[in-house]
Amino acid sequence: MTNPLLNVRQGPVARLRMNRPDVHNAFHAMLIAALTGALEALAADDSVRVVVLEGAGASFSAGADLNWMRSMAAASEAENRDDSLALARLMRTLNELPKPTIARVHGAAFGGGVGLVACCDIAIGTDDAKFGLTESKLGLLPAVISPYVIDAIGARQARRWFASAEIFGAQQARHMGLLHEIVAAAELDAAVERQVGLLLKAGPIASAQAKALVRQVTSHTDGAAHDRDNADLIARLRVSPEGQEGLTAFLDKRKPAWCQ
Repeated sequence: MTNPLLNVRQGPVARLRMNRPDVHNAFHAMLIAALTGALEALAADDSVRVVVLEGAGASFSAGADLNWMRSMAAASEAENRDDSLALARLMRTLNELPKPTIARVHGAAFGGGVGLVACCDIAIGTDDAKFGLTESKLGLLPAVISPYVIDAIGARQARRWFASAEIFGAQQARHMGLLHEIVAAAELDAAVERQVGLLLKAGPIASAQAKALVRQVTSHTDGAAHDRDNADLIARLRVSPEGQEGLTAFLDKRKPAWCQ
């Protein structure tokens, strides 16, 4: 049986490649489990600085596998709940991964594939990529991925696309904030590598804590506590070994140690 996920290491960069090209990298239980396990392992690996998520073949991910959906339609409500919780665990693990993540998007990104894109910190897509939150065509909704998609595109946009199940292109995805950058297909790898290079120049601890800071800022309701927490964070970073090295290197007009 073909491994549904390839984990390719290139020094400090881990490339997780969904490997079901015959079905456009559609989700099934094995792929969900493999992705979750790989991400959890990478989270604990200090040698990993950047994670790139990509799909083999013609597409990034076309959402749910038809055979998987057929089996879940025949399953009990409790079994469907457990199955949905497994997908929720994958999305949360990716969203909160303490490493910068890049989605390399080409071809189709539908349903849960849109969720993966939304959970990554940076999303770069080809100009011919297609997106869709198509669950309502089946009488369903993108409930599990909704926190991350709404965070990426906003509530007003989500109300349209969740209800209509329309397919939209790369330009619309960038307009809404789902994609950060659009490039021609021939330039996709170079664009991803440029982002990888920028991330590797940043302090590893700072990069790891960046998304946690954003979550904290956007969830705060107490302004005074918010100010204290942010002051505590920057104070810790300034006196930390990484912060000291970064500041010293800047003042000495040299590259910091993590760029050597």
